[in-house]
Amino acid sequence: MSARSEPDLSGKVAVVTGATRGAGRAIAVELGAAGATVYVAGRTTRSQQSPVGRSETIEETAELVDSAGGKGIPVRCDLTSVSDVDALAARIDRLDVFVDNAWGGENLVEWGKFWEHDLERQLRMWRNGVETHLVAIHRLMPLVLRSDDALVVEVTDGEDGDAYFVNLPYDAVKSSVRRFGEVLARDLREFPHVTAVAATPGFLRSEQMLEGFGVTEENWRDAVEKVPDYALSETPHYLGRGLAHLAADPQRRRFAGQCLSSWRLKREYGFTDLDGSQPDWGRWYEEVLKPRMAGVEVEADPESYR
Repeated sequence: MSARSEPDLSGKVAVVTGATRGAGRAIAVELGAAGATVYVAGRTTRSQQSPVGRSETIEETAELVDSAGGKGIPVRCDLTSVSDVDALAARIDRLDVFVDNAWGGENLVEWGKFWEHDLERQLRMWRNGVETHLVAIHRLMPLVLRSDDALVVEVTDGEDGDAYFVNLPYDAVKSSVRRFGEVLARDLREFPHVTAVAATPGFLRSEQMLEGFGVTEENWRDAVEKVPDYALSETPHYLGRGLAHLAADPQRRRFAGQCLSSWRLKREYGFTDLDGSQPDWGRWYEEVLKPRMAGVEVEADPESYR
């Protein structure tokens, strides 16, 4: 597939929530690379750390947006706080690209049976992963409606609503956010200038995932020996590039209400990941991983899916 022209978001105003790290940071940077002004919303600043306890900050993300060619504006914002989100909204006249990506559950996920987990931790994951999206939608959508050509993206995990994810509360969080994209599209039918979708990455090489596998972006392939499917992993910029193309697509309303994966966006727009590859986690899952989970051995070269 040949790459198409680079997206142009010059003059567009974007908000990315949960933009301190991971997919949110990369999406903000890629929107900036396309020329957008990006309000980088998150809880961790250079002077105030969030409960997640990681070192990445919204100031760093904003600087990366600047370096990519856009304008990054860091805004310290706890998305569980209505007053914080109101303060963010007060700084913006109109909103052309709204990426609702807040998560805050990195250190709360527990594998296995829900009733064996710490209840408060799992309820906090629900609040961080679902209530934050509702608060942001409620307060920021009026700004979206002021744009004459807007995109709303609910970032989730998993394209297939029938798949099972990790445990009951995690599955409920991600399924709810996926559903938000569909329901928003229904609510926006009378506003043809606004398109709402959900979006998901594949097997992500976020900062936390790399650390969990004991590797860096430079030597990430060392983890493939332990987890062979990691050969089909992707950087957070892969989804970010896909969403930048989607935001610049004047015909994007054809996707309204759908959940768009990084690999589906790649098939549509022809972009690459940072290393020039085009990992297709969806095809790998359908053709190789799913049969193997059903007990059918499949011989396949992961590189042919990149």
